[in-house]
Amino acid sequence: MSQPPGSQNPLRVKEVPSSFADNQAYFDESRWTKFTRRLKEEPLIPLGCAATCWALWGATKSIRSGDSYGAQKMFRMRLYAQFFTIVALVAGSFYYNSDRILRKEYEEVIKERKAIEKRDAWIRELEARDKEEKDWREKVKEVTRKRKEEEDVARAKEEAKKGGGVVTKAVKGLREKLVKEGEGEEK
Repeated sequence: MSQPPGSQNPLRVKEVPSSFADNQAYFDESRWTKFTRRLKEEPLIPLGCAATCWALWGATKSIRSGDSYGAQKMFRMRLYAQFFTIVALVAGSFYYNSDRILRKEYEEVIKERKAIEKRDAWIRELEARDKEEKDWREKVKEVTRKRKEEEDVARAKEEAKKGGGVVTKAVKGLREKLVKEGEGEEK
């Protein structure tokens, strides 16, 4: 199928859809929401980290002021805070284990659902492109048919100007024959 020069295939002008590209719309949870969720799930861990930092800050302050007893006291507080944080980590991992398993299953279901949605979107896009292509082909056929009809009409007019086509010559021949026969009967 040839195309007139300068025309473009409308199916090739559009870019391929980005339904397979990584898209931020497919991710539900940002880093901040994940951080706040984890903070709400296990609030003792950040508390232990904050206590450890406070103890280290106090120890540094005591060392700079020359208070060795206060520094020693703050280093012991740091050990207790670190122990508290580790216990909170272990206890939280046991306590929230079932929740994490359920969350993983939920995330897998969401991932599968999104994969199905992406596949369905891609199928809809392919169907739309197929419909566009069929419509475009029908339009090309219609234009070709109209152009051929116009050429046939133009050719018939041209032949009529030159003296007619085969049918016109046959009709003229019959008319002349009838006229001659009609003249012969009159005499």
